Amino acid sequence: MDRVAFTLFGVDIMWYGILMATGMVVAVCIALREAKRLGIKEDDILNLAMIAIPCGIIGARAYYVIFNWSYYAGNISEILNFRGGGLAIHGALLGGVLAGFIYAKVKKLDFFKLADCVVIGIPLAQAIGRWGNYLNKEAHGGPTNLPWGIMVDGVKVHPTFLYESIWDLGVFIFLMLLRKKQKYEGQILVYYITLYSIGRFFIEGLRTDSLMLGPLRMAQVISLIFIIIGVILNYVLSKKQKR
Repeated sequence: MDRVAFTLFGVDIMWYGILMATGMVVAVCIALREAKRLGIKEDDILNLAMIAIPCGIIGARAYYVIFNWSYYAGNISEILNFRGGGLAIHGALLGGVLAGFIYAKVKKLDFFKLADCVVIGIPLAQAIGRWGNYLNKEAHGGPTNLPWGIMVDGVKVHPTFLYESIWDLGVFIFLMLLRKKQKYEGQILVYYITLYSIGRFFIEGLRTDSLMLGPLRMAQVISLIFIIIGVILNYVLSKKQKR
């Protein structure tokens, strides 16, 4: 399948961008639905989306550029070439969470309650967006003889995009089941960052295009940090709820 969906006024519109945009719209729609249930103003969700999505994209690009600096140091003009590829989900999450934290402080909203509302649809958005990697023939693993392997440049490889898409879908379903039984504000956020990071840690070990810091795969390092943060937040917030 061609990675270009169609051409508009001489500009190629990529399937990857369409899938990412679709995922974002789906996540916002889910957040709006959750807002009604949680008593959060829909305007706050829409306003936050208008701030957090650009911040997430900038964060995703900044993360990728920082850990690929050996290339961009000699190609400064390429740093802002978003269409050339190079977005990292961990950077997007950090940028989005920071934007949400600042917005909650300015508007005097409960950050964790707001975060629970917003993040619940993010794993579904990720599950959708990962299929853009398939169309771009990127984010795949090393050689495999497994029957579900995919062919890339004549080699059968692990479809790591598929593994993560399935994992993200599972996380989304789990969070949807958890949301009506949650024990404290922030539990959806905590379980999301923890569960996503567990899956990403193992899947990243199969990939051949990881961003590296010396011998370390950065996505695995960040995932471990997120898991630790998740465990700590779970303990602290659950204790706070009991008090």
